[in-house]
Amino acid sequence: MNIVLFAMLGIFIFMMFRRNKKTKEQQATLQSQFEPGVEVMTSFGLFGRIVSMDDAENKVVLELSPGNLATVHRQAVTKIVEPAVVADEESTLVPNDASSLTAQDLSSPAATAETPEETLKRLNDEGKKES
Repeated sequence: MNIVLFAMLGIFIFMMFRRNKKTKEQQATLQSQFEPGVEVMTSFGLFGRIVSMDDAENKVVLELSPGNLATVHRQAVTKIVEPAVVADEESTLVPNDASSLTAQDLSSPAATAETPEETLKRLNDEGKKES
């Protein structure tokens, strides 16, 4: 029984060291891709573009928005953000007036105008359903 226990402990320690090694390799690969102009995310959820890097002091200067800079430790940058690809150009078009927001399809029965009597009846019926 003791042999099995020591074998399990040895496997656990081996897997722990292996995972740490993989994590360090992934971090080194990620940091090798850092260069000015790359969009990144920090470990605390701050998004920005790399402006400059100081390898001697392990500092990265991020531009959060035009004119706003933040200096963070190099290890705080944990992810490179890939720009989103817009598949359909028409879906991003925004009308310059609100007419498309209020337009209704007149062929559907819900789009027909309701008389005041019908509105009162509908509202009264809805109140009865709740109680």
